[in-house]
Amino acid sequence: MELGESESQTEPTYTPLISGISDDIALFCLARVPRRYHTLLKCVSKRWRELVCSEEWCSYRQKHNLNETWIYALCRDNFERVCCYVLDPNSSQRCWKLLQRPPTQCLKRKGMAFEVLGRKLYLFGGCGWCEDATDEVYCYDSSKGSWEEASPLSTARCYFASESLNSKLYAIGGVGSNSSDPRSWDTYDPSTNIWTSHSDPNIVPDIEESIVIDGKIYIRCGASSTIPPHVYSVVYEPSSGTWQHADKDMMSGWCGPAIVVGGTLYVLDQSSGTRLMMWRKETRDWVVVGRLSLLLTRPPCRLAAIGTSIFVLGKGLSTVVFDAGKAVQNIGGVMVSSSIPKLAYVDDVLSCKTLSI
Repeated sequence: MELGESESQTEPTYTPLISGISDDIALFCLARVPRRYHTLLKCVSKRWRELVCSEEWCSYRQKHNLNETWIYALCRDNFERVCCYVLDPNSSQRCWKLLQRPPTQCLKRKGMAFEVLGRKLYLFGGCGWCEDATDEVYCYDSSKGSWEEASPLSTARCYFASESLNSKLYAIGGVGSNSSDPRSWDTYDPSTNIWTSHSDPNIVPDIEESIVIDGKIYIRCGASSTIPPHVYSVVYEPSSGTWQHADKDMMSGWCGPAIVVGGTLYVLDQSSGTRLMMWRKETRDWVVVGRLSLLLTRPPCRLAAIGTSIFVLGKGLSTVVFDAGKAVQNIGGVMVSSSIPKLAYVDDVLSCKTLSI
């Protein structure tokens, strides 16, 4: 009898999410709170904080089309330190907000990769003036709002391509340590928390841009690449796990940052002004969608997309937004756009990604 009483006293007390109603109904209500208020939800109680930071929360919002997409930008400030900003495009006052700074070890590194997988941002690789290429990986959990160290790369890399495809991260080519194979790539599987190394003679160390389209990774090679001059890019086919030379017609117009919207490839040509190019699969040619006002864009720019909206991020995080669907209807002219003011203390935008919760 005394033993039973002792056991009952040590049993954890169940606390409902909302007193008086089942947790299923509570989740139904709480999951409909806009994402910008999730930080406040976490302050209510331990159970609410655990819920908002859980996979169950993200899965529920995605399943019921409640998830919202924000844009994350990796930048370099006036003191040559990396920093991250986030933009809620649905906010009534659209403005960039500073995230918690990345770990001190990587603040001054160059040639790092920045990718999204699930609800996490990954910052990995890179090198410094007095530091060789590194295999370090850090991740920012957007639900918890904090950085932590993650499983290291199989190969130390800097100035390499990175993409997220089929729930895995890819780190491709670039410059490594003396013992590294420059024609290699690493894949990260979050289910096992392991990076796996691969090699292929078609991998090119000198990489300028990468993009995922039609379930394949395309890489645009640098001008100093040792591959034949008529080859503009290589493409990775996940089903066979091999790299091949890509379609030279498609790659011939890839002359700047690229984005895929609705399965269509768009490229921002910054060689003379700022104009948006589109690849037409049916006719196999590139067309000028339209030009952006020189008063609004501040090259060099990066691209992000949410739905049919394309965001052009320039120096100082000056941001121009336009609808790709409407721009295509008025092909060739000056595109109608809206803008988000730049920040005074950000220099260059290194990369930008979208993340949904």
